[in-house]
Amino acid sequence: MGNLHLGTIGWSYNFWLGIFYPNKTVSKDYLAYYAQQFNTVEVDSTFYRIPTQQTVENWCAKTPDEFLFSLKFPQIITYVKALRDCWSETEVFLARAGLLGDKLGALLLQFPPSFTAKQLSDLADYLHKLPSGHRYVVEVRNKSLLTPKLYKVLRENNVALAWADSAPMTDIDEVTADFLYIRWEGNRKIVSGTLGKKEVDRSKDLKVWADRLKPYLNENIDIFGYFGKYFSGYPPLDINGLSVFLD
Repeated sequence: MGNLHLGTIGWSYNFWLGIFYPNKTVSKDYLAYYAQQFNTVEVDSTFYRIPTQQTVENWCAKTPDEFLFSLKFPQIITYVKALRDCWSETEVFLARAGLLGDKLGALLLQFPPSFTAKQLSDLADYLHKLPSGHRYVVEVRNKSLLTPKLYKVLRENNVALAWADSAPMTDIDEVTADFLYIRWEGNRKIVSGTLGKKEVDRSKDLKVWADRLKPYLNENIDIFGYFGKYFSGYPPLDINGLSVFLD
């Protein structure tokens, strides 16, 4: 399915060594091996710092042509400044992301629970200023934002509302863009995520998700989906499990 892009949230996990990564694989070779197994990854490190030009070029060099990177907007933009007075940081981040060229998947704006419906106008203004040509995604963690007003703002800008499988948020099924973006985050209160194995059986949940996604795949809508380590405890297995139900 050429319109299905499934991967994990991050790849630099030394507790996958000997389980996912072959024994004796050094950390600098993790990405190259990962990209042989899956066709995309969500980069979590960009949330903490804007990557250097050299870092982005290294990512490109270690991955095949069809591989896609989805990047989180830096927290200085979404958390610290909450979209205000942050355009200089935005320009630098977008310039670095643009170095990926055809390997750029989507760009995720993830907001904290403290970002509420009262700040919807800030979000609308910010999205309107973003340059076209990229796929943008918004993930909210405050239920007050889940209203028709938010959906209207996102649709006007062709920005996807992330569907997140996470403990604190309600189920989301609004389609606000010409692509879908799903984050299987899980529940860190019951899953360690650092054991390198499946800790919770999520097979039934994966079957439900597969049934939800099949109609969109049949319509050739691009789908980006990323598993976090708190979903079942071992994201590579989750990707394979969902893929089986989608076949």
